[in-house]
Parts: sequence; C-alpha cells; structure tokens
Amino acid sequence: MCGICGYISKNRITEDELRVMNDTMIHRGPDDNGVMLYPGTDGYTVGLAQRRLSIQDLSPLGHQPMESKDGRISLVFNGEIYNFLELKKELSDYPFVSTCDTEVILAGYLKWGKDFLNHIHGMFAIALYDRESGELILARDRIGKKPLYYWLENGNIVFGSELKPIMACPGFVPRIRNSIISRYLFQQYINAPESIFEDVWQLEPGSVLYFRNGEVKKDKFWDIKKTYDAMSSHQAESYDEAKEELKKRLRKSVSDRMIADVPLGTFLSGGYDSSLITALAQENSSSPVKTFTIGFNQPEYNEAVFAKEVAKHLGTDHTEVYIDEKEMLDLVESIPGYYDEPFADDSQIPTMLVCKLAKEKVTVALSGDGGDEFFCGYNIYEKLSKAQQLDGLGAVANAVGKLPLGSGTLMDRMPFSVRTIAGNRNPETKSQLASDNYLRVAHAFMTGKEAGDFDLSNSEAFPCKYPIESRYGVDNWVIRRMLLDMDTYLPGDILVKMDRASMKYSLECRCPIMDTSVMEYSFAIPHRFKYMNGDKKHILKDIAYDYIPKELLERPKKGFSVPIDAWLRGPLKEKLLTFSQEDFLKDQGIFDAAYVSKFVRDYLATGDGGHGSGANFSGVTWSFFNFQQWYERYL
Repeated sequence: MCGICGYISKNRITEDELRVMNDTMIHRGPDDNGVMLYPGTDGYTVGLAQRRLSIQDLSPLGHQPMESKDGRISLVFNGEIYNFLELKKELSDYPFVSTCDTEVILAGYLKWGKDFLNHIHGMFAIALYDRESGELILARDRIGKKPLYYWLENGNIVFGSELKPIMACPGFVPRIRNSIISRYLFQQYINAPESIFEDVWQLEPGSVLYFRNGEVKKDKFWDIKKTYDAMSSHQAESYDEAKEELKKRLRKSVSDRMIADVPLGTFLSGGYDSSLITALAQENSSSPVKTFTIGFNQPEYNEAVFAKEVAKHLGTDHTEVYIDEKEMLDLVESIPGYYDEPFADDSQIPTMLVCKLAKEKVTVALSGDGGDEFFCGYNIYEKLSKAQQLDGLGAVANAVGKLPLGSGTLMDRMPFSVRTIAGNRNPETKSQLASDNYLRVAHAFMTGKEAGDFDLSNSEAFPCKYPIESRYGVDNWVIRRMLLDMDTYLPGDILVKMDRASMKYSLECRCPIMDTSVMEYSFAIPHRFKYMNGDKKHILKDIAYDYIPKELLERPKKGFSVPIDAWLRGPLKEKLLTFSQEDFLKDQGIFDAAYVSKFVRDYLATGDGGHGSGANFSGVTWSFFNFQQWYERYL
C-alpha cells in the first residue's frame, strides 16, 4: 500500500521536483520512497516515484520503482495483489528476487503482455513503463479501490494517487471544472472520470490507459454491466447451493487478505458485514483477531455495545474507544488535507477516528465495505421497490399537478412523497429518487435560478443525477440502482472515504466482499435470494448466522452519524458566513453570489433555505462548506 506519481513529459521536471511531488503523499507511505528518471522516446522524459507503506517483504527488495530483470520494464504500484502466490507458481520461469507482490506484475506483463490485468486480482493502481514500446500503462483495479488521477497537457501526462502531486507539478495551473459542482453539491462527491480540475481526470475503475508519444488510448478490462450480463445469464437455482458457494468464496477472500508481514485486524461495527468478515478472519486465525470499534455517547447512534457482544462471542482481542463531539469537530479542518478534492460524506469523520484507533495496534485492517451494494442492503432499495409499483400513479399525478392553483400549481400542494414520485419521469434516472427542492437548490447555487417551472427530469438543466440507467438493460429498479451504485456511489464515495481516511494514518484497508470472485458470483445469485420477503441482504445475513447468534445482529441499522446541522449553526457558523459573503463569492467567480449568500443566511435562520417548507438543507450546505474549505486550502 502506498502512493505513486510520475510523468511522461517534454517539459523539464527535475528529480528534485518529482521528489517534492512524491512527498506530498508521505502519509500514504512513510516507510520508504523512490524517485527515478529515464530517457523516453521522441524527446520525452519518464519520471516514476513511489511512497511505500511496507506490507509484503519489508526488506529493501520491495523498493520501488522496480525494474524487471532484463531492464525492459519499470513499475510503480499502489495496492495488493491477493493471488500473487498462485501467480508466482504460474510464472516460475521468472527469476524472482523478492517475496512481494509487486514483482509478480512485472513477470506477468512480460509473459502475458497487456492481458496481464485479467490475471491479477486485488486492489491496485499501476504505472508501468515499457522501454521496448515507449508506452506508459496506467491501470486501476476492477471496482476502484485504489485511486489514480492523471493530467493531460500539450501532449504530456502527469499522474498520481492523489491530486496533491499533480498540483505540486511545475506548470500546473488549477482551473475549476464548474460543470460538475451542482452534482457535487447534490451527491457530495465527484465521480470518475471527472475531477474538480479541468484537464485532470480520474481513471475509471476496471480501466487501463495507454500513453505513447503524446497520444492516449483507454480500454476497459472489467465492467459492471458486462460482468453482470455474463454472470446473471447462468443464475444459481438452489438457495442452499448459492449460500455454500458464496460462503466458500468469502472464506477464501478473507484468507487471502490475511497474508501480511505486519500486524492485522478488523473493523467491527457490530453490523452484519463487519461481523461476518470478523468471524471469517477469526476462523482463519490461531490467535484472537484484533478488532476495533468506536462508540458514541448518544444511544441513538451508538453501536459499540453490539460490537462488543459480537467480539465477546467470537473471542477477538477487542478495542473500543468512545469519542465525543469535540474529537469529531477537531477533524473538520483537516478534511481537505487528505480528501484533496471536495468531499462531503460526513461519515468520513468517524471513519478517520476508527482508522486512527486501529493504527495504534495494526497496519492492515479488514472492512465489510461492499455488502450493501452487492447484496441489497440500503434502505433506498426497499423504497425503490415500492416506488416502481406506484410509477403509473406518479405519471397521473404529474399531469394533474401541472394544473394552476392560486399563484402556483397543484403540485406545490402535494405531499413530499407524492411530489417525488410524480416528478420522477426521466427514464434514464428512474432509480434515483430525490427531493425536488434539493435538486433546485443544487442547481441554483450555480445559476441563481430556482424557478418552479423547470423540468426536473431534464438532465442537462439539472446535471445532478446520472442519466445512464438504460445502459444496464434491467427493468427492476432495485437491481438497476444496485448496479448504478457499484459504478458511482461505491467507488466515488464509499471507497474514497475509506482510502483517504485509512491513508491519513498510514493504515491499509482491505475489503474481502469486493474480491473479484465474490463480486462476480454475486451477479449469479438471484435477486430473490438477496431481497427475500422484505429482508434485505438475506443470503449474506444467513451466512453470518452460521457464526453469530441472530439476536446479536438483528436490529435496525444505525450507521455513523455526525451532527452536521448543529455544527453549521454553532461552532462552524462564523466560518460558513465568511465563505458565503457576497463580495467573496463574486471575487471567487464560481457560485451565484446573491443566491448563495441569501440561502446561507436563510438556512442559519430557519433551516429551510428560504423555502418555508421546514426542510433542513444541511446536506447541500455541508457540501458547500467543504468545497470552500478545500478552496481555501489549495487555491
């Protein structure tokens, strides 16, 4: 686990300048660093750099950049290849000198060429330079566990695990990509392939980029839709067989992720996913597995008591720490230092705290991320099942709602739930139910226009959703939304949150549920086994019950929660007011100054942003606050 950066450029970027770029990510790899420059073709220079967090083969033999034995290939790599031991046997003719997984990538490329990506399984961001072809290959793992950004400029390319090394590159001029800010305000994250900067992109999950002599080509070696189509055409018929096959794959996935030359543990929230992963880890360990939980003093949010009971049942070496509001609030200012483009999922704060706790005793932690998306766990999926049944009535309500009533329309008087279903007319965004008020506000932050006659289903006028649902070819809204979440919310929010939070403390996080074998097999499991008689994530829960009594797990999901509204109206109020001053916003030239300034004042006064509806707009206000914190830090 580490951070990588580099370039192929005709511009002069010195070794010292590349070292400065690399050192912006010292938190990702405090154990070692390497910087190398190589002559390229046609006047280009190649620079590769890495910050190392040592996990496999702690000796200098794991140093990067790493070169193949014949000197043809140079490589920097961030992540873990979990099937590297099996691959070493298959690649036994290569003269391996280390016991780390990095060398397997070199050997695999020399044997299989560009097809090597189909042989490796794990989480990775790879930069590989082939002197024979003069080509740079950038690759990102299938689900986007590890980040990879790149900047294209005048036939040159600069890349990095984060934006910081790119921002530190000589000649880089930051220009905000205004077209994505409405979506960011609404979604609270920025999804690949876009980034906050013009000309800077995120390599999409499952993608590979080829750069040679100023030309760029991209390809996909793994795709959610294609994999779903292939696997779902041969679905399991027997529930018992599906359960046993999934259990077998999960056990192997956890076992593979417990290979490390450093201390390892698990995050344990007391929920189904983390409890199951912990149970499988304990099953695979001859000594008590180290488990970590943070607790809250507010009973309505606290799951630590349940986690403690699970830990006791499994016999783990459990550590829990209760945190207060001040400890969470103290982290707010540090957010842009590690989430180096705007990011506003407030659960980033408790995630950072549990990573800090774990790092005191381990260097690797297993998490339960991915269970909700692949096995139907979110509450929105249950709501979508009902919404699809009511869609016909929603079309009628939409037509009737346009009738005039007083100074507005009948739609203005309809209940929120009816208005949401009635306005859900765009076939490309059917599974993305959302408050029309939030959509209007996110749009108006940029334009100042919140007119009631806007067509919310118009994706061009309201670029907040993802108008791509027809690509999945699935009629069931719940399955469609699960696939969409795998393409967007999971890599863009959940995995970004965990990557930056864990790397803040130089902690490696591994996610067994997102093993290639588990993800692909999940598509062969019929949806009725995942969402059975109103029970979300049924088959995964059933496996968990093989290890943990049902009464320790069966309860409403609480999840991390942060008192954002109280903070914005309390200790963060003055900073929010400063960020929303009309003169400042005019100088900044991004937001509609008059609208945003008034909106924030109304929000602080009433909580409804001037809508008079009693609605609380802390979400979009928190997104705006985090954008401005980021802007203040970097620009």
